[in-house]
Amino acid sequence: MNLVLKNLHETQELGRKLAQCCSELENSCVIYLIGDLGAGKTTLAQNFIGYFGFDKVKSPTYTLVESYQNDAIDIHHFDCYRLSDPEELEYIGIREYLKPNSLQLIEWPELGKGAIAHSDISININGSGETRAIVITSQTKTGKLILKCAIG
Repeated sequence: MNLVLKNLHETQELGRKLAQCCSELENSCVIYLIGDLGAGKTTLAQNFIGYFGFDKVKSPTYTLVESYQNDAIDIHHFDCYRLSDPEELEYIGIREYLKPNSLQLIEWPELGKGAIAHSDISININGSGETRAIVITSQTKTGKLILKCAIG
């Protein structure tokens, strides 16, 4: 799925739409957020997480992971940008974060290669200024369900 988002509002809307699609899943889901610094990965993640009723969503740049849990959902937002070695993820028990009805949003997944779960969908974000080119690909049956929902 290829999209061109013309402004910040459209990036925020995409985050909420993808969250809505994920809210109906009965299994875990891993979403990779790929793009340069400032591309909009965190903005998309914040609006995704905000859809589930979390008001204070901070970037996990310095903490590596921020978790958001309520009665409906279990979300873990990872930022691998500051990793010096993917093995650091093993030390925090990354595999334990992936449980039934949980979602993982992973920024800079290429830096956690070998330690992180395979993605259900990958979201590539490119652009500067207000405009963003988005390419969303699915790698699993779950990913295909999310894309089908997002398109419809």
